[in-house]
Amino acid sequence: MRFDLTDLRLFLAVADAGSITHGAADAGLSLPAASERLRDMERTGGVRLLERGRQRFDIFCAPCHGPVGDGDGMIVRRGFPHPPSYHGARLRAAPASHFLDVITHGHGVMYSYAARVAPADRWAIIAYIRALQLSRGGVALAAVPEARERLP
Repeated sequence: MRFDLTDLRLFLAVADAGSITHGAADAGLSLPAASERLRDMERTGGVRLLERGRQRFDIFCAPCHGPVGDGDGMIVRRGFPHPPSYHGARLRAAPASHFLDVITHGHGVMYSYAARVAPADRWAIIAYIRALQLSRGGVALAAVPEARERLP
């Protein structure tokens, strides 16, 4: 997968804003240009962004964070410290850049995944985490166009 800096900035803006319309404006792009870039990101990846995010999440994150992000993964059940739930107020309010930083550099007992997870896959994981958060409510799915069809 190949994304340029504008693509990654757009993705971050959309994830933080919770809407393509607001994310496009925050990234300084028109809505048609942003929509085309997001479609190109999906085509370039070969797999829809949330599908790829779910796959990578299941491999790298679910062992500790659990399959739906509650912090109750198999490793935790075997005695490893509980990571925070993605559904708590703090992480629901965290910008996408927080998740990118934690995946890239690690945090607390979580080590860096920079050598294990490609940058484009980090963004896909972040998109999937946001989808998990949306699935629990708190942000209307209408705020993210076509989100209901993209949730697993």
